[in-house]
Amino acid sequence: MEKHLKTKPDDLTNADPQAVAFLAKAMGDENRLRIIMVLAKGKKPVSRIVEEMGISQPLASHHLKELKRALLVKVERSGPFIYYELADHRIVTILANLNSLAAELLASRKAF
Repeated sequence: MEKHLKTKPDDLTNADPQAVAFLAKAMGDENRLRIIMVLAKGKKPVSRIVEEMGISQPLASHHLKELKRALLVKVERSGPFIYYELADHRIVTILANLNSLAAELLASRKAF
């Protein structure tokens, strides 16, 4: 399973567990992950995020606020519209790696 990882255990020597936990917690919600997946395709206004996800505007705004608080998304205002985009494209790489790991781990699981 480690064939996908490009880091070594030594790469975590100076890791900040509190910072990593903060980001992981922010991404630990299915709606937030879905928002990140929508934003992986590019900058979008809230209305487009709501439309693509099929959720309410208040729910989308709540999760976008949390992603912004965690510095995972950037906000740009243009007239009456607010656009969101990922703060760093490495977020997509991390989620793709987590998705691959989850698929491999869950494929070997016999019971929940």
